[in-house]
Amino acid sequence: MPCVHSLLSLLAALAACGAVAFLGYCVYFDWKRHGDPTFKRRLRDKRRAQRRKAEGRGAQLWDPARNEKWQELFLQEIQMGELWLSRGEHRMGVEHLSNALLVCGQPQELLKVFKHTLPPQVFEMLLHTIPLICQQFEADMNEQEYLEDDRD
Repeated sequence: MPCVHSLLSLLAALAACGAVAFLGYCVYFDWKRHGDPTFKRRLRDKRRAQRRKAEGRGAQLWDPARNEKWQELFLQEIQMGELWLSRGEHRMGVEHLSNALLVCGQPQELLKVFKHTLPPQVFEMLLHTIPLICQQFEADMNEQEYLEDDRD
């Protein structure tokens, strides 16, 4: 029994030494990394890039002129959708209404309005086109971000 106890003590001491050595290893290399001048420059550049990107997004979100353009586009798409639907061209009307949903600030509320005001078959067409329009919009946004990244 004393042999098992001394073996457990030895294993515990080895585990403690291993933990201390690993912690020392981490502290040493973190200290070396922070002391490296290229690390500081890369970190500073990365933070500047993130700040510029965040400022660019913030400017886009809160730019009143840009918001007015989105509102004008929204109203134009609603009017065009209504016009095409009144002419009996359901496919074109649904396309414009789905574009209005994309630029709308509250698409769920707009869908509720559409559900009560549109004929059931037109509303069904609209529900089927929403995923396709969203995929196209995401692809366009990804392409735009790719082009903006190339400029930087």
